[in-house]
Amino acid sequence: MRKTVLRGYVSSYLFLVPWLIGFLVLTLYPMIYSLYLSFTDYNILQSPKWVGLKNFIVMFSGNAEYVKDTRFLNSLGVTFKFVFISVPLKLMFALAVAMLMNQKLRLIPLYRTVYYIPTLLGGSVAIAVLWRRLFAGDGVINMIITGLIPSANPPSWISDPRYALVTLILLAVWQFGSPMIIFLAGLKQIPTEFYEAASVDGAGKVRQFFNITLPALSPIILFNLIMQMISAFQSFTQAYVVSSGNGGPLDSTMFYSLYLYIKAFQHSEMGYASAMAWFLLLVIAAMTAITFKASDSMVSYGSGE
Repeated sequence: MRKTVLRGYVSSYLFLVPWLIGFLVLTLYPMIYSLYLSFTDYNILQSPKWVGLKNFIVMFSGNAEYVKDTRFLNSLGVTFKFVFISVPLKLMFALAVAMLMNQKLRLIPLYRTVYYIPTLLGGSVAIAVLWRRLFAGDGVINMIITGLIPSANPPSWISDPRYALVTLILLAVWQFGSPMIIFLAGLKQIPTEFYEAASVDGAGKVRQFFNITLPALSPIILFNLIMQMISAFQSFTQAYVVSSGNGGPLDSTMFYSLYLYIKAFQHSEMGYASAMAWFLLLVIAAMTAITFKASDSMVSYGSGE
């Protein structure tokens, strides 16, 4: 009996070996090594040179010896602006569409599939190229505007620093399919008796939404908020393609991940890029912790908590 149990334990651990090797070699070791590189001056061609906190000093303050990296702070500001605008808009739009898709109408399964397609395609290079073409000076958007208002003189959206980030925010909101599907699943879990009882008491649709739908969906809203926020902080492809890899115009689309890429692979400053990567990890962890803490009094799990 003991031999059989022991053999079962051994077999279980043997099945875990491939995953464990992959985790140690492809995840844990690169993370630890990048943490070491964040305290070094490393350009791939030469061995890492230990420089202590130099990379972090350059990022934030600079001193008599090291010049402050102003583009780093700009990329951080652009990324925060992108996150704080695009994520709430995406979630609101996703919830609105989910509520429409929750109606008992014909062809609803087809509509759900169609609305989910942008999420499957939105992060691809091809869609980013298409988006860049849509918002170009002679693109489709400007053709529609001038067709409707002949006297209008619309800007070249992606070439104007006032509007370039707006186009990327619109692209992010357009990718609302993933949170929409999750919201839809949550809406289907809300008992219809709640709405029936509210209707009997004279509550209208708006009051039902704020008093029933939102509280019941609060855990799902929190989940979608955290996942979309983490994803937004790591946005890269859209800005890289739309700005031709330079974060322009005037660094208005210089996302943090894009600037990290530029430092690592264009300037060969791998040590500095590693420091940026670890700072981004800390930012995401801090924002996630703040979100969890702020949600304590707003999220209901249906168990009195």
